Amino acid sequence: MIAILGTGKMGEALLSGLVRAGRRPNEIMATARRRDRGEALRERYGVRVVSNAEAAKTADTLILAVKPQDMATLLAEIAPYVPADRLVISVAAGITTAFVESRLGASVPVVRVMSNTPVLVDEAMSVISAGAHAAEEHMKQAEALLSPVGKVLRIPESQQDAATALSGSGPAYFFYLVEAMVDAGILLGMPRAAALDMVTQSIVGAAIMLRDSGEHPVILREAVTSPGGTTISAIAELERHRVRAAFLDAIEAARDRSRQLASG
Repeated sequence: MIAILGTGKMGEALLSGLVRAGRRPNEIMATARRRDRGEALRERYGVRVVSNAEAAKTADTLILAVKPQDMATLLAEIAPYVPADRLVISVAAGITTAFVESRLGASVPVVRVMSNTPVLVDEAMSVISAGAHAAEEHMKQAEALLSPVGKVLRIPESQQDAATALSGSGPAYFFYLVEAMVDAGILLGMPRAAALDMVTQSIVGAAIMLRDSGEHPVILREAVTSPGGTTISAIAELERHRVRAAFLDAIEAARDRSRQLASG
């Protein structure tokens, strides 16, 4: 039995992914702060909607998906009901395994996960790290839960804040880029729908080439960049506006914010 505690946007994304991956609804429990939200989840997925305490008492695996600022309150609520053999998976940005372990008061195995919203289309990037009491079996359990909805990568927990900035927030950067490119197409006289189709397919195609070719992105970019051509003119403008430096600063800022969330 799996319980998702805090079924907001990410919690529901994971819930829907588990259902699509073949988990029976009667094997999943969910919790929600509002009654109407719980009713909507029950109707949409057929899962049991229970209290946090009941979920902690009953489920074999607890997925903690509340907002970082709500994690301490949730842990205080469920701590009396979590035995030492319960696998706890935390997907809250910035929350360390030590934070969770110290509040559960037992040698509970904790795995920290940072996933992202493409879990909705089974293309998530999930990075996982083991807590002090998480053994290989617990890491494999976490991987088994997450691999049907995307790629799973193990990293040291010291890199989790960086992963939050890169892949956790990463889809937003791409949506932002698409928005800008579509606006550029409109500026050049292209209908919005046509511009969106062209940009979306270009990004999907480029991503698949990058994933499947094994080539470095510089090599793939150079293959499109002819001497004195249109692409190099565009690249020159991006460099003039320090777009690369802006990305470095932006992702560093996201990493710093992840650390701030951890410290409260």
